[in-house]
Amino acid sequence: MKIYLAPMEGVVDHYMRDLLTTTGGYTYCVTEFVRVVDRLLPAKVFRRICPELNTGGKTAAGIPVILQLLGSEPQVMADNAARAVELGAPGIDINFGCPSKTVNRSQGGAVLLKEPQRLYDIVAAVRQAVPAAIPVSAKIRLGFDNTDLAEDNALAVQSASADFITVHARTRKDGYQAPARWEWLAKLKQCLDIPMVANGDINSVEDYQRCIDISGCKDVMLGRGAVARPDLARQIQHYQRDMTCEPIEWDEIRLMLQGMASELQENIKDRYILPRIKQWLVYLRKEYQEAHECFEMVRPMKSYSELSACFK
Repeated sequence: MKIYLAPMEGVVDHYMRDLLTTTGGYTYCVTEFVRVVDRLLPAKVFRRICPELNTGGKTAAGIPVILQLLGSEPQVMADNAARAVELGAPGIDINFGCPSKTVNRSQGGAVLLKEPQRLYDIVAAVRQAVPAAIPVSAKIRLGFDNTDLAEDNALAVQSASADFITVHARTRKDGYQAPARWEWLAKLKQCLDIPMVANGDINSVEDYQRCIDISGCKDVMLGRGAVARPDLARQIQHYQRDMTCEPIEWDEIRLMLQGMASELQENIKDRYILPRIKQWLVYLRKEYQEAHECFEMVRPMKSYSELSACFK
């Protein structure tokens, strides 16, 4: 069983990857996407999205970080994939799932699910451009407006020699609100020979068990559930091994918040720190009553100095 930490634009960046992988349970992380349009990007772009390229392609906890690309031109995607591998990326993932209207209008992300042949062309070009030892994968949704092409898209990724596929069990139209359709993952898995990673609505150990029971998948990708429950991957790993694992306590979460604030203070402008901490508290308060109280304290704050005092 493998557990992947999902990319979440503006939420799960390298700061969050470091914190969550230190908590334990993850096998791989996937970065936020590097947007590829019409040219080979400079190294600094890859390193900005994936600073782990400077540390052997791994987080501080030693978890490999797969670099994700988003784009629609096969050769340009291939050239950038090769560049990423040269810089030290241990794997390449291709984003065919982003539901953003801005991205989709630019022929990126989920809009490509309307054209299985384009999925094939992009994955095949990337697969050919990087060494065989480097895994190439793709993340898709069940479709754009409907599921009519779900099987065609999954087979296109497989036929292009991807090593595995991740499927978010919703369409682009579903967004993130409708329940994940894990039963559709079971249908797709039946027609595939490559491994499938299940994604969508895995927010607890109980969700994990139901997902694998329904989908038949062994591997999962955690997103919002991981941000709300920083030890979710560790809980799942212990569950799989029939081991007990006490849930992480609020005091430890508070120290993680403090650590992130301190790390951000050293690396980004102060005005961006409070929004990031508030954002994480919004997720955490789904699981921790103390996060509600902390959020109410932090919400009116205007400066990092106030936040620092809050954690003492």
